[in-house]
Amino acid sequence: MKRLMVITAAAGVGLSGAAVAVPAQAETGQAAAKIAWSKCPADQPSLAKAECGQLTVPLDYRHPKGKKISIAVSRLKHTDTKHYKGALIANPGGPGGSGLYLAGSMASWFTGVGHKEIPAQYDIIGFDPRGVGSSKPALTCDPHYSDPIRADYVPHSAKAEAAWKARSKAYAKDCAKKYGWLLPHLRTTDAARDIDAIRAALGQKTISYYGFSYGTYLGATYGTLFPKRVKHMVLDGNVDVREVWYDAQLSQDKAFERNIKFVFGWIAKYDSRYHLGTTEAAVEKKYYSVRAAAFAKPIGGKLGGDELDDTFLNAGYSTGWYQPVADAFSAFATKNDASGLVGLYTNYIKTADDNGFAVYNAVQAADAKWPRNWSKWHNDAAKLYKQGYHFNTWSNVWFNAPIAYWPFQGGPALKIKAKGMATALLVQSTLDAATPYPGGVEMHKLLPSRLVAEQGGKTHANTLNGNACLDDKVAAYLSTGTLPKNKPGSGPDATCKALPDPVPTDNAARSIAPKAPARPLIGRP
Repeated sequence: MKRLMVITAAAGVGLSGAAVAVPAQAETGQAAAKIAWSKCPADQPSLAKAECGQLTVPLDYRHPKGKKISIAVSRLKHTDTKHYKGALIANPGGPGGSGLYLAGSMASWFTGVGHKEIPAQYDIIGFDPRGVGSSKPALTCDPHYSDPIRADYVPHSAKAEAAWKARSKAYAKDCAKKYGWLLPHLRTTDAARDIDAIRAALGQKTISYYGFSYGTYLGATYGTLFPKRVKHMVLDGNVDVREVWYDAQLSQDKAFERNIKFVFGWIAKYDSRYHLGTTEAAVEKKYYSVRAAAFAKPIGGKLGGDELDDTFLNAGYSTGWYQPVADAFSAFATKNDASGLVGLYTNYIKTADDNGFAVYNAVQAADAKWPRNWSKWHNDAAKLYKQGYHFNTWSNVWFNAPIAYWPFQGGPALKIKAKGMATALLVQSTLDAATPYPGGVEMHKLLPSRLVAEQGGKTHANTLNGNACLDDKVAAYLSTGTLPKNKPGSGPDATCKALPDPVPTDNAARSIAPKAPARPLIGRP
């Protein structure tokens, strides 16, 4: 999920960690800050028709006149003035995911699934949360931390595990040394207050919100702090708030093992194309054989076993990755053609900086308490691995391990309960691996809401991705306020059947699902 000179806890988390609501900037006696809109960066083609700007916000909302940072914001304005519904603020997940592009991309996604009325009726707002992307400053700790080729995620000796621990500790030290002043102020509650500052800057009394994955936790946090300022809220791929955040990775380990086995089984089903085995077990055996060999002889000279895992993991997130990953893996395993795997890794996973990884760790470290005794981390991972959860367990440990050495202990986690908030629409796929299904049920208990379950859905946060049953319900809610009928109990109020798994073909465009994650957010909410 991602270095550190020791700073005192007083510098930190206890101060920004309070769960009480802090008045919005517009309510502190100051005028709401404004956004100076201009053209968006030329390297963001999805924002060609949008406008962008920076919003100045307090580093610490308890001290609104103190040090300031800025949040990058984008806006695609409505075109239907008769049915104008206000601002729809979106977040793609992470934590650490850049959301600036969403002003344009959300409009494209809605239009692509036959609901162009939504971007017509709303000003769609994207933003980079504090510390992310185009916001200032953007957190980075060690840009080369994830450079390939890395040592095996699975530590086969005490020495190998000690080496990974040392790397993780060094990363935490680097983060504290460079941005120790910022780290205590990267809680999800801080980001939620930034959303409210965006609301005030837009001159809106209320906002609508659309959150994917971690964005559901951010939305629920906003609703908890500012329940009366929510008009509509769509939360897709809900985080289980009982597991924020250490326990969440353990649940993911089990869920991704299941979903990767689905991928192996899908490849076996089409053995006439892939020639990797006619059973799930045979394909799995071939995968781990290729993975082991990649440490001694990297794939294409560029990818070791870890990098292969990172590439393959995307298929555990989205069925849209099944064919691209399978085609590339088969080409290498059967023909020694590494171009496909190297291309996928280079274009979708490898990154030139570690901003996403750094913010991912920083937010989770500040949000909640984490174990400080390494034996807890080791024993939990070793137990899962021994039980057969091989694919993601140790990878997930090292993605989160810097938090074990963070300069302060985080928490307490915010208690989610948005009393008085408008009814939200929750969507959860029953076979989602990144945010397993129980998270949707738990969020349904905590928020005034309706829950839609995508039965058999294996793709993470799958709305606006072509399942008309889901997409029509989301559009109806945002456009007219229509919600599924409330059913008693905590189960789903409505269900949608997942679309069938893809059928491989040379004639179909091999496009990757638009919301499929890319490193450094792989394997995490």
